[in-house]
Amino acid sequence: MRKSFLFLTALLVMIAANAFAWDIKIPAGYGQSEFKDLTKELGSAIAYRNLAPAEPLGITGFDVAAQVSAISLDNNSAFWKNVSSNAPSYAAFPSIRARKGLPFSIDVGAMYTYVPGTDIKVYGVEVSKAILDGTLATPAVGVRGTYTKLVGVNDLSLQTAGIDASISKGFLFLTPYAGAGMVNINGKYDGSLAGVTLKKENFWQPRGFAGLKISPLPLVGITGEVEYAARPIYSLKLGVSF
Repeated sequence: MRKSFLFLTALLVMIAANAFAWDIKIPAGYGQSEFKDLTKELGSAIAYRNLAPAEPLGITGFDVAAQVSAISLDNNSAFWKNVSSNAPSYAAFPSIRARKGLPFSIDVGAMYTYVPGTDIKVYGVEVSKAILDGTLATPAVGVRGTYTKLVGVNDLSLQTAGIDASISKGFLFLTPYAGAGMVNINGKYDGSLAGVTLKKENFWQPRGFAGLKISPLPLVGITGEVEYAARPIYSLKLGVSF
């Protein structure tokens, strides 16, 4: 367990060491359509992703994990070039997170993300409920509600609220899962540049995801997930459950 966390810590350090600065700053003359596209892509990027099968942790269960998401950015588009000339084609969003099992097949969780080389920080919370806990013969089915908030970017207030459903079925030490849902993205320009008058953007974005949890050792789980919302997102999580 200790070696697993040391490995992922080293991975996150390497990501930070190879990151370069690409702060977000909305310039004079930025248009409403550009702002909507930026809000959609960045909102999809910061939305909560659980990276877990549908079955609950159980009343005594607890899970702590580190996670990295590689998020595709349309960095050649005008709406990115005008706010950050150095935005990469893929941005690494490392995060730490924890989940706790509660009675009635309910789990609650929280996460924190900091993107190295930027002002981007994200806080998030989740609550999930297993409709079917799953057995040796039947799959687990669950629903989840999430919330995230972007902080650190002076020109932009951005938050998301999501709801989704997922299904999973374990086979030995492998548990594949898949799901879909909607994310409400709410973006507001907070800058004070003369001539920049941008209206608030508030809309729903569909998303779908599929993943696989591998449990090679007792207590240790490695989960990979592919998601598509506004852009592709690839995630890897290393967690310890007890």
